Amino acid sequence: MTTLILAEKPSAAQKIAEALADKGAKKSVYLKKIPYYELTHNGEEIKVVCAVGHLFTVAEKDKKGWKYPVFSMEWKPSYEVSKGAAFTKPYVALIKSACKGVKKIIVATDYDIEGEVIGFNIVRFICGKKDASRMKFSTTTKEDLREAFDKVLNHMDMGQAEAGITRHELDWLFGINLSRALTLSVKNATGMFKILSSGRVQGPALKILATRELDIQKFIPVPYWELALDTKELDALHEHGKFDDRKTVEKIYEKCKGHKAIVKKVDRDRFNQDAPHPFDLTALQVEAYKVLRIQPSETLSLAQVLYTNSYISYPRTSSNQLPESIGYKKIMDKLKAQLPYKAFCEELMKGPLKPNNGKKTDEAHPAIYPTGEIPEDLDERERKLYDLIVKRFLATFAKAAIRETVNIIIDVNKENFLVKGTRTVEENWHKFYHPYVKLQEEEINVDEKQELKVNSLDILDKQTAPPRRYTPASIIKELEKRKLGTKATRSEIIENLFDRNYLKKGDSIEVTGLGLKAIEVLDKYCPDILDEKLTRDFEKDMENIRKGKSNEKETLEHAEKFLTKVLGEFKAKELEIGKELAGSYQETMRLDSFVEKCTCGGDLQIRYTPKFKSYFIACSKYPECKITRSLPRGFLAKGTGGKKCDACDSPEVLLIKKGKRPWVFCINPDCPKKDEYKKKIEKKNNATFEGVDDSKPSAFDQTFTDLP
Repeated sequence: MTTLILAEKPSAAQKIAEALADKGAKKSVYLKKIPYYELTHNGEEIKVVCAVGHLFTVAEKDKKGWKYPVFSMEWKPSYEVSKGAAFTKPYVALIKSACKGVKKIIVATDYDIEGEVIGFNIVRFICGKKDASRMKFSTTTKEDLREAFDKVLNHMDMGQAEAGITRHELDWLFGINLSRALTLSVKNATGMFKILSSGRVQGPALKILATRELDIQKFIPVPYWELALDTKELDALHEHGKFDDRKTVEKIYEKCKGHKAIVKKVDRDRFNQDAPHPFDLTALQVEAYKVLRIQPSETLSLAQVLYTNSYISYPRTSSNQLPESIGYKKIMDKLKAQLPYKAFCEELMKGPLKPNNGKKTDEAHPAIYPTGEIPEDLDERERKLYDLIVKRFLATFAKAAIRETVNIIIDVNKENFLVKGTRTVEENWHKFYHPYVKLQEEEINVDEKQELKVNSLDILDKQTAPPRRYTPASIIKELEKRKLGTKATRSEIIENLFDRNYLKKGDSIEVTGLGLKAIEVLDKYCPDILDEKLTRDFEKDMENIRKGKSNEKETLEHAEKFLTKVLGEFKAKELEIGKELAGSYQETMRLDSFVEKCTCGGDLQIRYTPKFKSYFIACSKYPECKITRSLPRGFLAKGTGGKKCDACDSPEVLLIKKGKRPWVFCINPDCPKKDEYKKKIEKKNNATFEGVDDSKPSAFDQTFTDLP
């Protein structure tokens, strides 16, 4: 009789097997595809098998056409629901075969809600059991995995499992009903079938972005003036700051013009700047975007790779606290073996080790920290993220930096001009976190009563600026602040909004016409769908389920009652809603696909060919005009709003790879940047420059489709 251990992914199964095997694990391959392991641990026969994420999903039960509302659902194998999940079928077969006759089943998936759902579904649907033992660990190092096995829990966390199951069912109910309602409104009003979507969190998230976009569009700049003093020693502004009347500032200008500038007062104030808190997932995503320009969704993917390979602890955590139990000294002893961190660790270990913990906690996992294992074969972005995590970990143990702020008042004919500067006096934690400390350093050395050499006195004409758009990182921080979504789902929610053409990719997030119209229509006809409070209330329900204070049935009944009411109101106004959405959808698609005007008078547009599974550029007057241009395969292509290449003045398009930073690409095959583009394409997931054969435009007959 053997013990069966269920891992979440193949790489995790291998780690567990290698950690527990007394004399090495025997690796076998099921159906020539899936590895599993047999081993002995302290005389106990063990078999380690793996899933590949979720093997089961929520699906419509007794499907009877494409309609809404729909509340009948069931859990089914993912491969039965989606062709794209066909790869999961042999994993189900392997686990089904492996669990026969075992004396004990141990779930060793990630210890969070999603991991609990993955494990629980396998136990109940494949193994035919109601419960299993549970391994709990925050790193995949050999030491921690052995400890987790030795201290295996007798039961799964059923509260966590039920909360996760409920979340999936709740999101399915909202997603399928709201998306069908939007899509069918357009179809029934215009005959055009285009998938539109919304969801329990997606709607409120889009409304936050749309509200900011409308504020920007409605913004009317207001002129104001500043009076600037430029001297050899420093630059200063009049103490009044912004003048809303030009005549007033001109009067002061005339009063000061030609007069001496004397330092009236110098105030110096030193303060402690505390070390940063350890990373939770949101803080890591925000910081990685800020200093490395890595998209939040990619940060999560990269962190997962680092975790699976035992280089860092579990990344999907809400905690910014490092408990003593992780062994600060043990980790630093290991990090010393990595030359870039050796001197830092030695310096920190001379004193007491106490991290500057924050206030956020997570019952399942501590803050993110390096394990000390020496990384091997990291690509550039994995290496950068790893370095950021290690240096943040080290910086949290360092002393507060000492900074000094200088406030200076300058007298010019009894008018005061002010200047303020801050400099670092003692680096302390800054040096451990280099080069990720982004602070402006301004050292000003002047004395009271000193006369300054005036270069100029100027009236500056300025205008108030519109609100800033959210960045991919700041919107995730905003969602966390408003308690919308979870730490693991927020970046995915934003990616879905991009995928549905509600948002435009870029360093700042711009809402498309379709996104604005979707919010306008929903706000007008059924505002309850966008209610943040409703979403937060459901989050509280699921937390209560996890704690055993509520249950799945109550929460789903609440959701069904709400959706029945809202969808009834929606259906009564379906045609009006559909007509309003259709026009915005078509205009958004036209703008997204437009490249430039063609020489024939038509529009060169981005198209997609299912035959070659790639995007290309063709004229809107095809087949009369057969001009085409190739685009690299493996990317989603969108227009850039008429931007031109700085090297050859040809049009540029935006190439998008999920989880990667978008980049612009010149469509001119003879562009001087061609070699640079080829290198970038090879680097971005091995996509190739091969595209459409420009010499055979007739190959595209009957293949033109709208952007998905």
